[in-house]
Amino acid sequence: MGFETVGNSLLAQYRADFPVAQNLIYLNHAAVSPVCRAAAEAMRWLATDAEQFGSLHYDKWMACYEGLRVEAAQMLHASPREVAIVKNTSEGIATIAMGLDWRSGDRIVAFHDEFPANQYPWIRLAARGVTITWLRPEAPLEEIEQAAKGARLLAISFVQFLSGYRADLEAIGEICARHGVFFCVDAIQGLGAFPLDVRKARIHAAAADGHKWLTGPEGCGVLYIQQDVQDAVDPVEFGWTNAAAHADYGSRDMTLRADAGRYEPGTLNTIGCFGLEAAFKFLNGVGVENIAPVVQGLADRAAAGAVAKGYELLTPRTPATGAGIVSMRKQGIDCRMIWKDLKEKRMITAPRAGWLRVSPHFYVSPEEIDAFVEALP
Repeated sequence: MGFETVGNSLLAQYRADFPVAQNLIYLNHAAVSPVCRAAAEAMRWLATDAEQFGSLHYDKWMACYEGLRVEAAQMLHASPREVAIVKNTSEGIATIAMGLDWRSGDRIVAFHDEFPANQYPWIRLAARGVTITWLRPEAPLEEIEQAAKGARLLAISFVQFLSGYRADLEAIGEICARHGVFFCVDAIQGLGAFPLDVRKARIHAAAADGHKWLTGPEGCGVLYIQQDVQDAVDPVEFGWTNAAAHADYGSRDMTLRADAGRYEPGTLNTIGCFGLEAAFKFLNGVGVENIAPVVQGLADRAAAGAVAKGYELLTPRTPATGAGIVSMRKQGIDCRMIWKDLKEKRMITAPRAGWLRVSPHFYVSPEEIDAFVEALP
């Protein structure tokens, strides 16, 4: 079944769940996604309830936190006990970078052209005597394996934020497992659009915020940490809810919670949690395995149309490595001018590092992709 057939089926069922489509051709999910209707309704409910009843329904807040962990774990193929609620991807990655017991002489494998959130925390470890072997994200597996020998940790994005290159996480995870390397993944540009099984990929830690492909709110995300490595990652932010006895306000026992909740140092972003739980639940209902071929097909269509009009792509697209991001440019035309012109036509894209970046989600129609291509100068 072709992506258009699947896509048309999903459009018929779920287009109405994205009211933004009534106003814009939205091709910027790699930056900030419109929230899905379910997420917006959940946050509106919490705002109204808190306005009218304060914390009377606090039990529903607690149920939401647990529901978010459950829904995130379902998408990740993990246990809810391995999911912590965090502010954003940066906080999740920094928790790993600062929480491991680094020793002078340790080495990390990291990748060029990553978003700063997946570079800065590792670079700062130089002060502890940690070195980094830098590779290209597209490096062949043989090169990654050679670099992994003797390394302490490998950190890579599921999907690169600019090129859209999708890593073979299962193959890289096998390499890490073979060499005893801690495997850390920045999942924000793939989670919600492409299947991610942390068990099959042998991932030790992964972080993602809700505001991109998960179609949830900003400032609320999840951090997955495999249960059997949690004792090796010390919570660097320590507040009252890191402790197992946090519900006992008279206790001063600082024994950590027995699950990933040990990385939650205090009051959570409750309204964000309501939105993100609803977004996870919505996408789990659609099925990420159904969303993925549509997202890839729409991005392929945009790429092919741009190339036909004389545009250069930042990276070639293949079925194995393509994702929902396409970055393009045309000689002699400033991408910021194209972005501005498209915006005036109610088509939302992003100028990034000299490239025009396009990132459609599954509710965008093929006809809207064609309209975007036609609008390109």
